[in-house]
Parts: sequence; C-alpha cells; structure tokens
Amino acid sequence: MPILQMFKSAFLEYRIGIPRGLSMEASIYSFFMLFIFLYFFTKLFLQYNKNLPPSPGVSLPIIGHLYLLKKPLHRTLADLSKRYGPVLFLQFGSRPVILVSSPSAAEECFTKNDTIFANRPKLLGGKHFGYNYTNVLWAPYGQHWRNLRRIASLELLSTHRVQMFSGIRIQEVRSLVHRLFGGTKGGEFQTVEMKSMFFELTLNFMMRMVCGENQASAEDAKRLIEIVKETFELSGTTNFSDFVPVLKWIGTNSIEKRMVSLQKKRDLFTQELIEELRRKKNSTAKTMIDVLLSQQEIEPDYYTDEIIRGMVLGMLSAGTDTSAGTMEWAFSLLLNNPEALVKAQSELDNHIGPNRLIDESDLPKLPYLHGIIKETLRMYPAGPLLVPHASSEDCTVGGFRVPRGTILFVNAWAIQNDPKFWEEPRKFKPERHQGGKDGFTLLTFGAGRRGCLGEGLAMKMIGLALGSLIQCFDWVRVGEEMVDMTEGPGLSMPKVQPLLAKYRPRLSPNMISLLSEL
Repeated sequence: MPILQMFKSAFLEYRIGIPRGLSMEASIYSFFMLFIFLYFFTKLFLQYNKNLPPSPGVSLPIIGHLYLLKKPLHRTLADLSKRYGPVLFLQFGSRPVILVSSPSAAEECFTKNDTIFANRPKLLGGKHFGYNYTNVLWAPYGQHWRNLRRIASLELLSTHRVQMFSGIRIQEVRSLVHRLFGGTKGGEFQTVEMKSMFFELTLNFMMRMVCGENQASAEDAKRLIEIVKETFELSGTTNFSDFVPVLKWIGTNSIEKRMVSLQKKRDLFTQELIEELRRKKNSTAKTMIDVLLSQQEIEPDYYTDEIIRGMVLGMLSAGTDTSAGTMEWAFSLLLNNPEALVKAQSELDNHIGPNRLIDESDLPKLPYLHGIIKETLRMYPAGPLLVPHASSEDCTVGGFRVPRGTILFVNAWAIQNDPKFWEEPRKFKPERHQGGKDGFTLLTFGAGRRGCLGEGLAMKMIGLALGSLIQCFDWVRVGEEMVDMTEGPGLSMPKVQPLLAKYRPRLSPNMISLLSEL
C-alpha cells in the first residue's frame, strides 16, 4: 500500500504541473512516458518480491517478450538462456512462461514436480487437433488422460504389440531395398531424394500397423503426406493469438482458420479408415483400429469415433514425419562424415557376415549403429522444444518460484548441444553414446508422465532401415560440397533442403546375390 500511495502522490503532483507549461501533445506524451515508467518499475518490483526466475530484456505491455522471438525458435531461446541463465521467466502476451535449458532443471521438472507439470496449456493446436483437449497428447492430467495412456501403453504400443509387427517392418524395409536395387544399372551410382523415400517407408508401415492396408494407395499417400506436413507446420508455428487474445477479436487469426480447415481433412481421412475396418469386422483385432473398435464395443459411450480418430491421427502423424526426418538427418550426417559410414558398414559386416541381411534381432548387438541414431537425435532432435507443459500449482524450479498456470518449455536442443555437458557438441561422434546413460542430457523422447510412448517403435524402425541401407549400398554426396544442414521451421525441425544422395549396391558377389533374391 505505501508503494501505491507513493505512485498516486507522484502522479498527482506531475499531473497538476502539466497544463500550466506544456501543450496538449506534450502533456499526452509526458503522461505516456510516466505510464511506461510506472509499468516497468512495478513489473520489476513484483518480480523481485515474488522470487521469479530472471527475465530477458523488457516485457512490453500486451505482447510481453514475444518481440524477442525469431526463427528458428529453439536457437533464439538457447541464446537467451546463455545470456540470462538456464531457468528463465518470460511473458508471452498474457501468459507466463518458464524456459528450462539445463539437465538439472529439466530433471527437477520431470521428477520432483512431474505431477505438477503433467498438464498441457490450452493452446489452439490442442483445441482443434486435440479434439478440444481430449486426445492423449493434449488432455489435461486426470482420469481421462490416464485411461487413454493406459490403452496406448498396454494395447497399442506395448513391447508385445511392437514385436508383433516386426514382420511388417522387415517386409517394408526390404521392399525399399528391392526397389532401390532395381533402379541401379551395372553398378553405376544413381541419385535418390531421401526424405520422400523415408516418408513413403514409414507411411506404408504405419498404415499397415494402424489399419492393415498392405500399402497406401497413391491417393491416400498423397492425402496423408499433405495432412501430416501441414499439421507439423501449423503445430510448430508461433500462434500469437494463443498469447494475445485480442487478436481473436479483431479477426486476424488466419492460422486458426487453417487449423479448422485442416482438421476437417484429418477427420474425413481417419473416419474413412475406421468405417472400412468396421465393415470388415476383424475379430482377431490385429490392427490398432481393430483394437480400439473392440474397446468401443465394450464401452461405446467412452471410446467414441472421435476418441479413436484422435488416437489414429496421433499414431499416423508422430510415426511418419518424425522418423522419416530423423533418418534424413542421419544420412546427411553420414554423408558429411564418410568415415562414420565406413565404420558402420564394418560393424555390420563383422557381426552379420556376408550371407544374410540385417534383422531386428541384430540391433542390440550393433552399438555403433545405435550411436549413430542417438547422435542424430542429440544434434537434430525431432522435437527441439518438447511439447509444452503447464503447472497445476505453485512450485519451485532451480530455487525460483513458478506460479500456477505457467507454461513450461524445455529446450531439448539447447541441452543436447551445450558444451557444458557434451564435448564438441556440434561434432558428429556416434562413439560418445557407447556405454553409460545420458540421463537428462538427452531428452529427445521427453521424460516423466508425458514422455513419448513410441520410443521403442521408432528406434526399431529407424535402426532396421538405416542398418539395411548401410549394409546393402554404398552412399556418397551428389557433389563435392558438403550437405546443407540448415534447419527449417516447424515442430519436427525439418531440413530446409531435402537430401539428395547417390548410391549403388555394394560390389561384392554375396551382396549382389542377396539383393537379387529379394
């Protein structure tokens, strides 16, 4: 109260003197400057007394710190953390944000405060793509989310279920190898665009796992590719109306209009898949939609078509673009570091021998291949900023107070590329992952209650695909220049320039014979 009285007295004294010596324009300007001074002084005073984390720069009225954001967002936020500390307090418009960029602070969020940060913020992506915050990704922490998480972990992505689809993974990978081999002529190098190739591979596998189609039709593939691409683009876009509500009232929110339009396409596509499986009535419940439809028969009021669509879209989106992007980054790194490619081929040759192709059972015995995958995920994570969390009550992180309702961003990219925790972080060194655990210095699949359930499936698919292509073919860059490693915008951090590579079958009688038999 004394502070407020001081401000009031100062304002009255200042206001009384304005009309006597200043013009109207100068009076307005003076009043505006006084308002700005009082605003920022009050903000600093309150922040100091509330023991909030440090804040970068100046928080402007209405927009807060949004003016600081530039693309790519994860690098901008990493630069702010370097200047101001690993735990920052930001104001995104009307919404408080805590930014975490150190392993110790991340561990505190996902262990001691795991339950508190198990919620999701109410963002437009969750409203439209998350069926009004009811799917497993966006649902608030509670019984409904636990039910969805249980069926996802026990029925859809359990170790048994993932292993049950190993035959499909092998078929799809070897089908890709067969097509590549068929495109070569007399051992000459051929050029292939890698991202599209990897997306087609993951798309065909996920479609067979989710709905049982042997291969996505050209029309379905095109529709799904467009849907997934736009979903990740819009989900990774900073939607300012999430933080500045006035933008919704003045009709400038074009991103939300695109979300509404895209969601209609997503719904139509997945409902067609559901109706097709419903007509077939597959009693053996082999596909993921079959499993969900069987649950619908038991609890029709709970497992509605909307709930099933949300689960299916989550699987198809997360299981295609992220895995395909990781494989593209991995090959980009290998082409820029050909000595690593040679080491990987030697490991495969020594372990598997010349008389057979790699199988999933070989993956645990290939530490260097495993290191390539983990090093790729470290340097170019599929989610550089983890999906945001929100605090359900007051807590402390790094000794600072975090108010209830604060959005939590964990900058996985910053942690995974910090020289404090990784020696020469921008150097590709797969051997650094052989032995020991990375803990909270490697967060590519998240952590805590909201950690990604698809880690086991993704690692098997990526490992089998990379291992097969490395074992069967020689790979080189299309030119003398290094592969462009520029990061593009979007939730999954795609490459700006799609990867082009040249390949040919490895020139040994045994390999040519094995490839000819596919």
